[in-house]
Amino acid sequence: MTKIAVVGASGRMGQTIIESINQNDKATLGATLDKGDNLAAVTNQFDVVIDFTRPEATLDYLQVCQQAGKSIVIGTTGFDDEGLSAINKAAETIPVVFAPNMSVGVNLSLKLLEMTAKVIGEEADIEIVEAHHRHKVDAPSGTALKMGEVIANALGRDLKQCAIYGREGIEQPRDRQTIGFSTIRGGDVVGEHTVSFFMEGERVEVTHKASSRMTFANGAVRASNWLEGKSAGLYSMQDVLDL
Repeated sequence: MTKIAVVGASGRMGQTIIESINQNDKATLGATLDKGDNLAAVTNQFDVVIDFTRPEATLDYLQVCQQAGKSIVIGTTGFDDEGLSAINKAAETIPVVFAPNMSVGVNLSLKLLEMTAKVIGEEADIEIVEAHHRHKVDAPSGTALKMGEVIANALGRDLKQCAIYGREGIEQPRDRQTIGFSTIRGGDVVGEHTVSFFMEGERVEVTHKASSRMTFANGAVRASNWLEGKSAGLYSMQDVLDL
């Protein structure tokens, strides 16, 4: 039975994760914490931390897990290069599942995008459109960026060089080597992502729509159970789902 600590426990995502743990027969709730609580004081109560908070808080929890030899599942997005480096460094000593989206459907979509890019990506104009609730602060979403990264890697491109994040005014005709991103924020949208491959005479679209945060929570709990017995390393949901 995996003992899980949930940080950011009073938030919407935290509450959903707790509900998911209570419904899972392979996991139990070891500890709940919010901002100001001391994770280091309860390390004897859990095996793994699930974190969907903010980058600065995540890095603090990550340090505690390193010191205590505990695993961590990170669903937080919006890290800068320094934060990403810290996660990679921590994974040298503890098991870490780090994924911008824990949804089984989204991670299946990533596999479909890789396949699609390899088959038609060179002949297509590629656009990624994502929509989230009005409270989401990072843009584009971590999931949209991951989708772009998967496509770029499949095509042998560097996303940092080929991504277009905004268009305004009079521009040159679209460069087929670029990958475009569009961001929508409003209402209570849980998460929607559509990747379009525009070709002459036809268009292929891969779309994922989340209607409940429970899909992310269930994925995070699944990742927590999967980490049992794993050696130190940086893992993704592709690893968890054997994709």
